[in-house]
Amino acid sequence: MTDPVLGDLKPSDVRVRFPPSPTGNLHVGNVRSALFNWAFARHHGGTLVLRIEDTDLARNTVEGYHSIIDSLNWLGIDWDEGPEVGGDNGPYRQSERFPIYAEVARTLREEGAAYDCYCTTEEVDARRKASGSKNQGYDGFCRELDPDQLAVWQAEGRTPVLRFRMPSEPIVFDDLVRGEVTFLPENVPDYALLRANGDPLYTLVNPLDDAMMGITHVLRGEDLLSSTPRQIPLYQTLQRLGVGNGPPRFGHLPMVMGEGNRKLSKRDPGSGLLEYVDRGFLPEGLLNYLALLGWGIAEDRDVFTMQEMAEAFDIRRVNPNPARFDMKKLEAINSAHMRRISLPDMTERVIPFLAEAELVDEPITADQRRLLDAAMPLVHERINTLSESVPMLGFLFVDEASFTRTDEVDEPGRDVVRAAYGALSGLDDWRTDAIEKALREALVDGMGLKPRNAFGPVRVAVTGSRVSPPLFESLELLGRDRAMGRLEAALA
Repeated sequence: MTDPVLGDLKPSDVRVRFPPSPTGNLHVGNVRSALFNWAFARHHGGTLVLRIEDTDLARNTVEGYHSIIDSLNWLGIDWDEGPEVGGDNGPYRQSERFPIYAEVARTLREEGAAYDCYCTTEEVDARRKASGSKNQGYDGFCRELDPDQLAVWQAEGRTPVLRFRMPSEPIVFDDLVRGEVTFLPENVPDYALLRANGDPLYTLVNPLDDAMMGITHVLRGEDLLSSTPRQIPLYQTLQRLGVGNGPPRFGHLPMVMGEGNRKLSKRDPGSGLLEYVDRGFLPEGLLNYLALLGWGIAEDRDVFTMQEMAEAFDIRRVNPNPARFDMKKLEAINSAHMRRISLPDMTERVIPFLAEAELVDEPITADQRRLLDAAMPLVHERINTLSESVPMLGFLFVDEASFTRTDEVDEPGRDVVRAAYGALSGLDDWRTDAIEKALREALVDGMGLKPRNAFGPVRVAVTGSRVSPPLFESLELLGRDRAMGRLEAALA
């Protein structure tokens, strides 16, 4: 029996690709596509190809390329062929494949599968209006061009685009996510493969590279569904010319929606990957959440590892309905993963954030490391992103001249701080238990305050904020001199 996803392929023959453009920060929708392709390849024991689609030379940047590589490495999405890895199907940057595109375009023209089109956009629009046609796209005027008209246009110095000759039959294919999809020929007109200057377009290079690289399955966003009926006949034509094995199997992933029930765009807050890197989200948490935008490991389970996803992934279980990006859900998933990572691991991960805030040196010194190791158990279960370590631990590492308070000690609070100063000033044993005993006796028993009212002003005085690690442990870590100095400064 033929497998509904693999057909006659062996699982290890699966070849998928992730083809980003190096024009800036990766969009979370792109990251989800990369993740689903990675999970599909790893589930079947196949191959993931990274291909850089950089034919738009005016928009590509070196920084954009390095951002892609760095982002995928940060996410932990590894690839089997592509830049930085190599492989037998390179080059893997399209800007290095222009001679290949030119040769194939020439063959398509010679074989009659594509033709030169000299029409301007204005002429196409005028003919559509004159005919009353409501069909958008090209009308096929140059398919069988009159030689006299051709001579006129060539005399004007017009340079043609190369158009693919679409078939006149409906395009029908079985989408792995959406089932059978049909496009009628009147809705899929002939389209351009080359610009007038000869530069190749996405419509040529994307399917051609898929064919030459042996891609068997294409998992991509629903927004590219409309390009599929144009590409399938090109795959078939390339196969007749001896390039590739025909169309891959397609699976179009659900749209990621933002606020207002519209597609999450690159301009929307929260759409760019680097925002989550800078905010200290874990790659494990972000990927886990993005996996939930259209797929789930089980009805009663939201938190899982990427290895667990790869083992369970079934493209047929992807929901075709749009998925709404929910920041609160992402934060909850990330928080769950923060609880999962070990204390030593979390300590290593917060160091870059503390260094970026200039709270520790880079590399971190031995003294700073000892203080951090002592402090991390106090916040391990309290922070939900790595960047929260900066406001939570900053009071321990900042020098006294730079210490500031984000919250203030009011007049009643100063009476509490004054009593705390008196209770601690004569304390011989500067350890957590002794500090707690002295403060409870002075503030709770002596002043009759509830613990929240007793210790809140002291917390603000020594840490600068109402939110901090446990107070008594914090006082011990600060040390007698720094703690007493801050209490005294709060009374000034």
